[in-house]
Amino acid sequence: MVAAHSSSSEPAEWIICLDKRPSERSGEDINTVLSHLQNVKLFEKLHPTFLQQICLCCFYESLEKGITLYRQGDIGTNWYAVLSGSLDVKVSETSRYQDAVTICTLRTGTAFGESILYDTPRHATIVTREFSELLRIEQREFRSLWEKYHQCMAGVLAPPYGVMEAGADRMPDQEKMSTISFVSPSKHPDQKSLIDSPAKAHNAWISQVPSEKILQAGKIIRNAILSTAPHMIRDRKYHLKTYRQCCVGTELVDWQMQQNSCVHSRLQAVGMWQALLEEGVLNHVDREPSFQDKYLFYRFLDDDDDDEKEAGAPSLLREEESKESQEELQDTLMLLMQMGPDAYMRMILRKDPAERTEEELEIIYEELLHIKALAHLSTTVKRELMGVLIFESHVNAGTVLFSQGEEGASWYIILKGSVNVVIYGKGVVCTLHDGDDFGKLALVNDAPRAASIVLREDNCHFLRVDKEDFNRILRDVEANTVRLKEHGQDVLVLEKSLSSSRASTQGASSSHHKYKVMSGTPEKILEHLLEMMRMDCQGSESDASLDDFVLTHCVFMPNAQLCPALIAHYHAQASQGSEQEKLDYTLNNKRRVIRLVMQWAALHGDQLQEEDVSVAFLEDFLMAVSNDAKPLPPLNEQLTELEKLVKYNTDDASHRKHKVLLRQFSTGEDKLHKCQPIKSDDEILFKVFCCDHTYITIRAPVAASVRDVMDAVADKLGSADDLLLVSLSSAGDKVTFKPTDVSVFSSLTINGRLFACRKDQLDILTPVAEQEGPSAGSLSSFEWMSSKDVAYHLTLYDWELFNCVHELELIYHIFGRQHLKKSTVNLDLFLRRFNEIQFWVITEVCLCPQLSKRVQLLKKFIKIASHCKDHRNLNACFAIVMGLSHPAVSRLSQTWEKLPGKFKKFHGEFEKLMDPSRNHRAYRLTVAKLEPPIIPFMPLLIKDMTFTHEGNKTFIDNLVNFEKMRMIANTLKIVRNCRSQPFSPESPHTNKNHSEMRRYVRHFSVIDNQKTLTQLSHGLEPRRS
Repeated sequence: MVAAHSSSSEPAEWIICLDKRPSERSGEDINTVLSHLQNVKLFEKLHPTFLQQICLCCFYESLEKGITLYRQGDIGTNWYAVLSGSLDVKVSETSRYQDAVTICTLRTGTAFGESILYDTPRHATIVTREFSELLRIEQREFRSLWEKYHQCMAGVLAPPYGVMEAGADRMPDQEKMSTISFVSPSKHPDQKSLIDSPAKAHNAWISQVPSEKILQAGKIIRNAILSTAPHMIRDRKYHLKTYRQCCVGTELVDWQMQQNSCVHSRLQAVGMWQALLEEGVLNHVDREPSFQDKYLFYRFLDDDDDDEKEAGAPSLLREEESKESQEELQDTLMLLMQMGPDAYMRMILRKDPAERTEEELEIIYEELLHIKALAHLSTTVKRELMGVLIFESHVNAGTVLFSQGEEGASWYIILKGSVNVVIYGKGVVCTLHDGDDFGKLALVNDAPRAASIVLREDNCHFLRVDKEDFNRILRDVEANTVRLKEHGQDVLVLEKSLSSSRASTQGASSSHHKYKVMSGTPEKILEHLLEMMRMDCQGSESDASLDDFVLTHCVFMPNAQLCPALIAHYHAQASQGSEQEKLDYTLNNKRRVIRLVMQWAALHGDQLQEEDVSVAFLEDFLMAVSNDAKPLPPLNEQLTELEKLVKYNTDDASHRKHKVLLRQFSTGEDKLHKCQPIKSDDEILFKVFCCDHTYITIRAPVAASVRDVMDAVADKLGSADDLLLVSLSSAGDKVTFKPTDVSVFSSLTINGRLFACRKDQLDILTPVAEQEGPSAGSLSSFEWMSSKDVAYHLTLYDWELFNCVHELELIYHIFGRQHLKKSTVNLDLFLRRFNEIQFWVITEVCLCPQLSKRVQLLKKFIKIASHCKDHRNLNACFAIVMGLSHPAVSRLSQTWEKLPGKFKKFHGEFEKLMDPSRNHRAYRLTVAKLEPPIIPFMPLLIKDMTFTHEGNKTFIDNLVNFEKMRMIANTLKIVRNCRSQPFSPESPHTNKNHSEMRRYVRHFSVIDNQKTLTQLSHGLEPRRS
């Protein structure tokens, strides 16, 4: 994975390969596409040979929002897979498009269009819901793939019912589909689902046959207990009854926490035991479904056959069994630590909602934050849902969850697995996967089910909200919503907070400050937050909302609009009341505005100096407060602090000189100095190349627009008529900038360069020699460096870059710096650092010709990653591991075969930490246990903010969606928390090579051309025939 780059218009290399005709694609093109598709969820489990055939014949398509891909009744010509975005599936009973109803949404990882196998008409109309990227295969090629690889294609088809049956080797005829009958789970005598009470349905979700891996884990744990604490497994008496060979729940938790320092809490240990209990390797003596940290009896599967065991202690272990259990215990505990959180979550969800504790409800809420189907819901609705969600699981593929025409009784969210959406006479119209939801439409409209839902695979898990709870939540949300209107239009929408709602039900009076802003006009949101500000306490809900406003107001209320509004609020006067009441109102109002201005100025920091309107506002505001402090002495308490703040910003803005950032984004001695935040008006010397590879050096602000850059070029060349500014990567990929684009210097790839040329010269642009990267590795100087020291210097430099990133730059990046006319140069450099470290790893390995040296390199990089993790530099740790996972490195089988098992184990643990499943759950759990300072995995934070941005509208009915701003601000506060403590790791012993090592890690020379790296890799270890 490569960090998201700010120049989103640059086409990826794999897309360029797919733009070629299939007959013109080279072997390198196929490998480039293959390496990308292997990371796509839909294709990741396919056999490489089959996936290679797909790469030979597929095409890439990108569609804007609202495009109709095909209509119901059309004869199909292509099969499609969704790479990104989403598309609505619309079906009309009358075959008229105007009558079509959206029955589901196809999201990333789904496929559709297999009706082309039989020339049958399309069963539905497909319309893009947002900008979407698709992979397309034409009918002839798709049929050819089906004939050759039909057994492999189950992973990419949404099969009609008949294909789910064992042994099916062909798609059934459409006519026969309507004759196949299915039984709903509630009617089938041999199928059970978790829709009854959990205790009764115990065997429905405990595995009948535990997996071999879990069986082995249970055996190792049991043997370890017998070898270290054999008294824990013994016959026990309770209420005159003897229970043979049992353990006590509390003792099991105690023992587990003693075995591994990574088991941080008893709840974590409970989750690990629950994972064994769900698999049937550990059982409660009375078959209770949940493991509890109480004086309850549990028995291992090996001790479970009471009839064949005699009373007394279990048989002693053989010496080799005891030794094996101790050797493998830590690996087994690591496996259970990965399984534990999900098992604990399922255990909570199986409880009756009324029995869930506050702590358990918070765990459910944290899970809901990362489910894409719920992204658009408010915090209040998510908190209501956490109290009513029910866990439901089904064992067998082919189970019908509900049938078309039935009354809607529940809304479902897929936690694990996939389902087919089926319409009578039309077969499967789409497939839904993890994170998707279905069944809501019938509840909202109180209408019959529009389609049947059939399990596509075994062991599917769902969250379910029943109709009564669903309708109650909708009613409660509306009942707790207050709408302020002006001239018949909503101008502010408030929602009673959950704590306030509960207090009201318990007889307490709910006060006005318990309402939170959901949406409103910018002016009304500001007015409400000022009114609700409490000067007598910190950390209240209103303070949090003010912080959210200050962090995000640039999206909906830029400083040019905010500053006049603040002045107006500051001078506001009460229109009625006694003289004393008017005086109190005036004083309190001014104090609130002063506090907000200081909070605003403190957050923006040096960025305020870049806007003349903000500097002028601060000067005018200080003068107004100084004048008012004489008749209103209490203002003097805030005046001193305000004077310091204004003096810093105004003096620095007027006296600060531009600094020239010599080669700031490429090479130079300046990288050896401690990084300072780069400001928009800082200047840079930069090369701009011409077609003949000559260049001119220009001096311009880092946030200069393309138009300003071209004016500087024109001064050097004499004329800039018809010239374009182009970014050219080392692979020859071109991006032509628009005249209004800003801050283009930091948007280049690692070895990218700027070119100025005419439009008719675009096709002849070629990379300059310096873009190729090194021809030899740096192993001769790198191999003597201590892994620990390299990790220290890596972290020191990464922390400097991370510390330079302003919180607001993430907002500019997500909402579009071009749109907001803001620079994100510090964030760009930090993201590029991730890519730089990744390509450094790949470059060094691919430029190392000796097998033994390459093995040493792998060991060294794994050790550096481990030390970075110890320093809590997760960004560099992940970059190194992703570099090792790059196809050019991971394909070097001879090299990996010679890597010692100890290092393979470390590398495997890092890959598990990077596992993207369940929305990077493993990573999030790890970070939650760390204390700051932390250098987080920045691409994931960018992904989280993008997820929130794209899943929620910025404006709803012309009102600012402040709930979205609140969610964006919560992610920004994660960054703030990561930097809440200074970075001060233990410095390595100073040696004579200290400065050379510092220079080395701050300027990696890398190859960032994927094609070149692939060629080098094949040169080291040619593909085996």
